[in-house]
Amino acid sequence: MRLGVLDVGSNTVHLLVVDAHPGARPLPAYSHKAELRLAELLDSSGAIGDDGIDRLVGTVHEALTVAEDQGVAELLPFATSAVRDATNADALLRRVEGETGVTLQVLSGEDEARLTFLAARRWLGWSAGRLLMIDIGGGSLEIALGVDEAPDAAVSLPLGAGRLTAARLPGDPPDPADVRALRRSVRGEIAEVVGEFSRYGEPDRVVGTSKTLKQLARLAGAARSSEGQYVQRQLGAEALRAWGPKLAGMSTRERELLPGVSEGRARQLLAGAVVAEAAMDLFGVQSLEICPWALREGVILRRLDRLRAA
Repeated sequence: MRLGVLDVGSNTVHLLVVDAHPGARPLPAYSHKAELRLAELLDSSGAIGDDGIDRLVGTVHEALTVAEDQGVAELLPFATSAVRDATNADALLRRVEGETGVTLQVLSGEDEARLTFLAARRWLGWSAGRLLMIDIGGGSLEIALGVDEAPDAAVSLPLGAGRLTAARLPGDPPDPADVRALRRSVRGEIAEVVGEFSRYGEPDRVVGTSKTLKQLARLAGAARSSEGQYVQRQLGAEALRAWGPKLAGMSTRERELLPGVSEGRARQLLAGAVVAEAAMDLFGVQSLEICPWALREGVILRRLDRLRAA
């Protein structure tokens, strides 16, 4: 069957169309995305303004048209951190449903972590052993650890690259004092949860699943995306530490010119690097592997599992 996953994320609204069958690997058929950067549209009260909601409604309408054109049999719509944390989330969801007919399922942070972990586990297989997964989104950071398809520990922290950039790094390039303050704050928040994971033992393998980590790995010398998803890509802690000060001294325009860095993510890349370095240091990770599957694939796999069980 042809499934469509509509992911209303903190950076983008992404429709992924796949040909999927229970017991088989989902095959990507079409991808449509629009950058809204909802995490950066939150006002001083934590609400997404009318302009942001208007843009979201229009983008969902556009995604529905694409899904129809692509022959999608079932649409799986969900929203993550930016909508979940907005103080006017209920009003936003009512408008989206009333004007488009789409009921967005708002995932909890733990749901995000667990579904992303499921995708990474299925991609890597049982031979990966005890798996530690790190995902840096626009609005939140998810970390999960386990030996099965459901993690033993899973947390979500409000440390997304877009959220932190908007709230903590106003300059372009940012003030060094702001970068130092962000670094201290991020490390403090991550340190609070490390103990929840340490009791389960050291991971056998560590993966990163986000666009931010993919771009940082590319800066560190990983293969281009054009070389295919089966090429192994690594992000080393030493290379990441070397790139942090460089990114801190660059303007957004200068970052846009770096290999593998997209225009829409360039401004957020420094905050993402700060979070990635902190997570790797505090969890004792020397190198992580980039996994091409993440939350959207996890949502698809869960739906296929339920179809198979029915």
